[in-house]
Formats: sequence, structure tokens, C-alpha cells
Amino acid sequence: MAKKSQRRPKRIVRGEPAGIGRRCGLCGKTRKLTRTPCCGQWICDDEDQYVLFSYARNSCYRNHDHYTLCSHHFNEGHQGTWQDCAKCLEDFPTELYVYYGTNEYNFERLANPPAYEPTRCSQCGTVIHLGEGGYAIRAGEYLCLRCSARDFPSRPAKRKK
Repeated sequence: MAKKSQRRPKRIVRGEPAGIGRRCGLCGKTRKLTRTPCCGQWICDDEDQYVLFSYARNSCYRNHDHYTLCSHHFNEGHQGTWQDCAKCLEDFPTELYVYYGTNEYNFERLANPPAYEPTRCSQCGTVIHLGEGGYAIRAGEYLCLRCSARDFPSRPAKRKK
């Protein structure tokens, strides 16, 4: 019987103390690191610290994975670099494209982000920062929290008698 070739699977360094020179490229920590699948950078292996639906920004790994063009480009299987990708530019409103390419969760930031007009509430005109959240969308129009609360007041729960 012929022996099967025994190839060792790629070793992923997760949860191990970092070696010399290994630091999270976002916060600088040196323990419990992994590499990002998109760009291969060292980053905290801390996604387990995120509480579902909390919208907290306390996880380096999750922040890079959810709020960067680098990760989006990789996850969507786009070709070339994210910095030159026309598909990535089409995937988001320009304001979000700029936010995802220049925020603090990037290892490399978009060098020449396109200009854009700020998004405004369709009712009161207040500037809404799409990358920071705190808005609603109804029929393609953006509403600030104040106007969306006015239009969609929370109802008290019905009590059983």
C-alpha cells in the first residue's frame, strides 16, 4: 500500500504569547494575537470580548473586520488592492467609503479619499455621520435620532389584565 503524503496544515497563531516584534497594529498589545485573513497583519485575537448587539468598539479584530475597506475587499473576493478597487467604491455611499478607508481600524489608510457632501437628516437638516451610527433610513431617506424618535415613538408594552 502506498503511503499518503502527510502535509502539515498551516499553523495559525491564535491565543499564544507574541514573539519578538509582534504587536497588534491597532492598539500595540503583545499578547493573544492572530493575523488578519485580509492583509496578514498582527491583531488582537479579541473578538470573543464583543457582546452581541452591543455595538461596542472594544475588539481590535472585530473593528478591522467590520469597519474597513481592507476586510470588505477581501471578504467580497475583489481583485487587486482595496485602495484601487472600483467595486469597493460602488458598494458604499461615498461618506461610508471614506470612513471605512480612513478610520482608526485600518493598518493603512486611504491616501486620497474622495470628497463628499455630508449626509443630512431629510426632515431637520442636521448633519448625520454615517460611520458613527445614530440614524434611521426610511424609504431611502436618512433621519437623525431625534426625528426618527418623533416619527417612530416607542410604545409601552401592553399589560395583561
